[in-house]
Amino acid sequence: MDKSWKHFIKLGIVHFMAYPYAMAGEGDIESSVRRILLDSDFECIEITHINDEALRLKIAEMARQSGIGMVYGAQPQLLRTKENLNSLDEAFRRQSVAHMKACIDEAVQMEAKGIAFLAGKYEAGKEENHYQSLVKSMLELCRYADEKGGLPVNLEVFDYDVEKCSLIGPTKRALRFAQEMHASCRNFGLMVDLSHMTQLHETIDQCVDPVAPYIRHVHLANSVLKQGEAAYGDQHPRFGMPFSEVDAALTAKLFQKLFDIGYLAEGKRPVVSFEVKPWGDEDPDLVVANAKRFMADAWAKLLPNTERTGEA
Repeated sequence: MDKSWKHFIKLGIVHFMAYPYAMAGEGDIESSVRRILLDSDFECIEITHINDEALRLKIAEMARQSGIGMVYGAQPQLLRTKENLNSLDEAFRRQSVAHMKACIDEAVQMEAKGIAFLAGKYEAGKEENHYQSLVKSMLELCRYADEKGGLPVNLEVFDYDVEKCSLIGPTKRALRFAQEMHASCRNFGLMVDLSHMTQLHETIDQCVDPVAPYIRHVHLANSVLKQGEAAYGDQHPRFGMPFSEVDAALTAKLFQKLFDIGYLAEGKRPVVSFEVKPWGDEDPDLVVANAKRFMADAWAKLLPNTERTGEA
């Protein structure tokens, strides 16, 4: 590529994955957020629930001062509590929806630019029942978020048979869901994640092309799918982890696909975020630095503009 990725992308980082203690809403959140906000390469930070309301408001003010955008990831809250937006237990589904409404309230309080959820586990043979339950939950959440000032809502596409075993799920089902949701809720979109693509038994083309009109957010992440090896499953290890599925060439292929569908184009600059997690006793700051070096390598593997577009 003959132009910097900064012409095309607002680079983001999933804070609570890079600093996993933040998933519980506590720990040294302020200093780790500060390090990200001081890094001019990042233009978006993805945060989750912060237990201390005063700290929550302080983080929001820090983000405003730094000029960085913020989005809210509610996925850790669903995963930690094992709540399920597509539960067939109606009382538990309602509990899950109420919790996610509280997350929407926090996102609005922090002036986040959007919020993301994931579908829950499902019982084989009852996929349609779970699907209808998810429709009910997400319609309520999207309408609630819209009432709060039009907050965008994204549903992240996960694996369906590796670790998270989410209902959404295969791309075919994600497409059906996005079509139905978007018909009623214009603030709904999909989030796609490169590491999840490697777990879906599908190619990048198969993961992206069908749902292209509904993609609103993209994660760059790695996976290890050799059973028995460190960081197997949906663990988002650093790039270069032994037995990694995602390398610079595959990431460049995703960038190329995002250009092909018009998600990336000069002047648009959507957010594309790293989602990387230290494994074992790895240093989170070094894992973040690794991701940025990886970005430079992957971007360099893109064809120059004229070759990529066929322009003379």
